[in-house]
Amino acid sequence: MSKGHERHHERHHGLSLYGKDLVRRCSSHCELCDAHGVKLSIYEVPPIPIEPDLAHCTMICDLCLEQIEKPKLRDNNHWRCLNYSIWSEVPAVKVLAVAMLNKLAAEERWAVELQEQLYLENDTLEWLAQIELP
Repeated sequence: MSKGHERHHERHHGLSLYGKDLVRRCSSHCELCDAHGVKLSIYEVPPIPIEPDLAHCTMICDLCLEQIEKPKLRDNNHWRCLNYSIWSEVPAVKVLAVAMLNKLAAEERWAVELQEQLYLENDTLEWLAQIELP
């Protein structure tokens, strides 16, 4: 087995240890769009630490995951859900939601208006400055 594959497997195992805590936290709902009754995956909010860290993890549905990772498939109307997730008490969710909102603001007036309502703490702004979404 290659070292890269082995590291990936170890990381995946480390993240899976947070699964129960994350499902409990999100009540089996996508933490971005609030979808329920769908498959959820652990998404690590960049910058990704060397060791898996619960504070950098969110639970999101496949639709949100695909649209984050593949911008050409993005349905901007789907992201109107950010109206709620940008106010999350969970820092990783809030940072990911605001990063996605910033991407959408280049194309959508509603996203710009939502940005204008935001107030972010310094630690959130520092984390946000380190995120580069596709």
